[in-house]
Formats: sequence, structure tokens, C-alpha cells
Amino acid sequence: MLIVDDEPHVRVYLRMMMRRLGVETTWEVGGGEGALELYQTHQPDVVLLDINLPYMPGKEILRHLLAIDPEAAVIVVTSDQSGDTIRAVSELGAMGYVLKQLPPAQMGEVLADALAQIEPRVRAAGD
Repeated sequence: MLIVDDEPHVRVYLRMMMRRLGVETTWEVGGGEGALELYQTHQPDVVLLDINLPYMPGKEILRHLLAIDPEAAVIVVTSDQSGDTIRAVSELGAMGYVLKQLPPAQMGEVLADALAQIEPRVRAAGD
């Protein structure tokens, strides 16, 4: 699991949420260049990606990740709930979209649902 968010407290929160869902191994980074390097080095099963990042926007990171690995499982985690943004990241190839402002229980459910969709793909690739 790779968590890409420029806010350290959000990375901690997402790491804790993922541990509750059974995901133990996580890498974290605050921006684009580091995200691309970590992805290439560790090839994580899932990427949680914020859209509003300094220097390299999340949509650009998403494009690069999918160029590196067209099968990359990327879930956008952001506070931007505009229909245009949701549509854009979906069209770019994001596997899911989660709002940061969801209550913890609801965010856990949404992340668990997203992971359930990704898990069969991850298992098939590892077979």
C-alpha cells in the first residue's frame, strides 16, 4: 500500500484505517516524484492518492502511475467532491474515489469495499 498525501496527519489517519482493514505494509510520501519512485521500487498492490497536491497534481501522478503499470490499483482519497473531478479520475483509470471528510466508520466501509474489488486482481497477479 502506498499513501500519497501532502498532509502528514492524513497519511497517519489513512495508515491507521488500512491497518484496521488488515493492510500492514505501507509506504507514505507527500508528493508526486516520491510517489512514482516508491511505486517503481516497491510495486504496492494499492495506492491511496490525494488529488490536490503541490508541485505535481494527483491527476498527473495518476497518469504516470498508469503509464508505469496499466493495472495499478489507485483509489483517490480527497476532499474534492465535484462531479467533474470524480468523472475525470474515473476516466483516467482510478479504481475508486473516497472523500476524506467521511466519518471514520463510513470511510472504513468505503475503503473495505474498494479493497474487495481490487483484491481478486491482486491475488490473480500473484498466482
